[in-house]
Amino acid sequence: MLMKIIADTITLSRLLLSICLIWLGIEFGVQALPWVVWILLVSWTGDSLDGAFARHSGMKKQTWVGAHDLQFDMTVAAALLLYLALAGFVPLQIVIFYLMIWAVVFWRFGLNSTLGKLFQAPVYGWFIVVSIYKTPSSGLWILVWLVVAIVLTWPRFPDQIIPEFIGGMAEMWQRLVSHLQQGDVADQSNDSPT
Repeated sequence: MLMKIIADTITLSRLLLSICLIWLGIEFGVQALPWVVWILLVSWTGDSLDGAFARHSGMKKQTWVGAHDLQFDMTVAAALLLYLALAGFVPLQIVIFYLMIWAVVFWRFGLNSTLGKLFQAPVYGWFIVVSIYKTPSSGLWILVWLVVAIVLTWPRFPDQIIPEFIGGMAEMWQRLVSHLQQGDVADQSNDSPT
């Protein structure tokens, strides 16, 4: 039980980290970039550890916090995106447009791991580029963290993580094609004379 509580506490801490990201954007903007890098690394490390603690707890049933781990991850990404806007690295209009597009996607297709990762990937990618360009020493720590994470998860990374992501992408593509085909069928039935 203790391991599950630790896992949930680590997961919940990402809410606090998200609030810190937004606060740093409001109060310090660009000057906070090195701090934001470290907060992101703490968040990513916590995300790697909470699952391990939960699996080692021996409890089969997932807690509410554990079941919503993806939403906590996405909260960090959204807060990071807001930091990027508040610090002037991304225009606020693009942030609003990005969030609105994803709101429609999640409303239409639901929230799953693949879509959650697709929502986060451009945000993290842009942040990595910004951090390497603006504070190379801090940006380098992100690259080091990513390499270490891949090495530590290596047996699982190519055998499980990548195939799951590709399989999820294929499933989403099939759902999109099916949805578009159903729309074509409905349009054709509306166009036919009765």
